[in-house]
Amino acid sequence: MDRTRLAELLRRVRRGDVTVDVAVDELVTLPFEAIGGVAVVDHHRAVRTGIPEVVYGESKTAAQIAEVLKALARDGSGALATRVDPAKGADVVERVRAAEYLALPRLVRVAPRRPLELHGTVGVVCAGTSDLPVAEEAAVTAEFLGCRVVRIHDVGVAGLHRLLARLPDLRATDALVVVAGMEGALPSVVAGLCAVPMIAVPTSVGYGVSAGGLAALATMLSSCAAGVSVVNIDNGFGAAVAAARIARLAHGGRGGGGGGGGGSKSRARRPSPSPATATAKAKRKR
Repeated sequence: MDRTRLAELLRRVRRGDVTVDVAVDELVTLPFEAIGGVAVVDHHRAVRTGIPEVVYGESKTAAQIAEVLKALARDGSGALATRVDPAKGADVVERVRAAEYLALPRLVRVAPRRPLELHGTVGVVCAGTSDLPVAEEAAVTAEFLGCRVVRIHDVGVAGLHRLLARLPDLRATDALVVVAGMEGALPSVVAGLCAVPMIAVPTSVGYGVSAGGLAALATMLSSCAAGVSVVNIDNGFGAAVAAARIARLAHGGRGGGGGGGGGSKSRARRPSPSPATATAKAKRKR
């Protein structure tokens, strides 16, 4: 349930298309629902925050992931599970109708039954092919949240001309997710070239002193380019959530849209005229 579906349900009640009892039945699981004695699904999260609950699958069994996905997808909004290995993913797909397993980002996705209203564009940039799993986790998550995604792959600083050729695409987005391992220099370069809000993601890619992504994390945290925000190592999902919120606001949406839709439109406020301008206008009227 998100703000769009909630508002539509209330409008249907007001028009008389739906009885109060039917509406109550639809809302009975709000704000949460106990599933199988092992999980409590937060159906109200998208209404509160604009971002629906997503299943972290790495430490859950296939049966647990499947039951939570079924509960989340029941109203037609779709569902997503992250960090699911191939064997577990195949098992979940067998258990959940309409689920699909995406091997590269290790995601299980249940597509929404109705097309999403798109709100903003997120660019997902990665330094090298080895960073693709994390970059795809970010890209698929942003799409699930209702953003148009532009993928820009393999443009690391070892061949900077590749990045420069994509500058028009980078600058046309509302938010950027920049993914890099090794020394993690790419976000600093991108932030020095673009005015777009940016979230940097260090990956656990690299030899020896890369230390499982700690070197890239340290580089991004100490970037000399102003305004670089950094998430945890390999956290493409978290970066995508932040970028989707920025993109939504750039298009006038407000929190609580859920699944990328339903935010109210913000209105630009016309600045008040200065005293000198007001005096000049008054003289012209005389």
